[in-house]
Amino acid sequence: MLGPVILAASRSDRMRRLISAAPVTKQVVDRFIPGETVTDVVPIIQELTAKGLELTMDVVGEDITTPEQATAARDAYLRLIDHLKELELGEKVEMSVKLSMFGQALDNGHELALANVRPVVEAAAAIGTTVTLDAEDHTTLDSMFAIHEELREDFPQTGCVIQAYLFRTEADARRLAASGSRVRLVKGAYKEPAEVAYQQKHEIDKAYVRVLRTLMEGDGYPMVGSHDPRLISIAQELAHQAGRKLDEYEFQMLYGIRGDEHLRLAAEGHRMRVYTAYGTDWYGYFMRRLAEKPANLRFFVRSMISKG
Repeated sequence: MLGPVILAASRSDRMRRLISAAPVTKQVVDRFIPGETVTDVVPIIQELTAKGLELTMDVVGEDITTPEQATAARDAYLRLIDHLKELELGEKVEMSVKLSMFGQALDNGHELALANVRPVVEAAAAIGTTVTLDAEDHTTLDSMFAIHEELREDFPQTGCVIQAYLFRTEADARRLAASGSRVRLVKGAYKEPAEVAYQQKHEIDKAYVRVLRTLMEGDGYPMVGSHDPRLISIAQELAHQAGRKLDEYEFQMLYGIRGDEHLRLAAEGHRMRVYTAYGTDWYGYFMRRLAEKPANLRFFVRSMISKG
């Protein structure tokens, strides 16, 4: 399986330099990351929302090493919120944040991340939108869930992400489904050991369906993060069985992947949110996109060959 190899490469400085220097890389990266600055992506935001889609915006760059970088990450999100306010798109565009980008892995990281993310959540609420806390590797999750719980005391609309491939996720889903929170379910995109996570695709898919059933039958707001046609169909059936209306759950997919499907679901009346990343520190995000789906890797390799 190439996925684990690619995920290992996502942490390699040598591979980062090699891939970043390849002439074709920018062309391929642009498929998934449509710009480096908020100014670059404003036209994308306007284009997608005009088509009836909603967005969640991610400023990429979780591999920080200093508190100053964490502060810069906070400020990047605050600039994004300023632009969304000017565009009057608060109801259509939310934000996704990785707490590692806000300093979670540094000394006193839990408190630092909470202190940095709170102003972003406050500013988002002020323009009528919200923030979802992305899930990262399993060692960070207790901290993420604790920050999520604390933020929800003042901002109950704050969302979080759970990953189907982790053994712990079924219990997390039961707890969150009863809380009325917003929960995005994804398969998982980090290299995790067999002691904590399913390793085989069929096991992950079955876990995804079990967890999704829990979310659909609960009191929260499920966000179905998948491009898998079979899982999308199952999600629709589970929502129907649970008596959910079309505005009581949503689908989420990545920018650059299955764009026609985004439009199809929106045209059918579903809430369809496009996860759209931008920024200069794109390497880790890009490599996880390659690892998630063999077709993404084939697209990248073909592009390198054709431009070689």
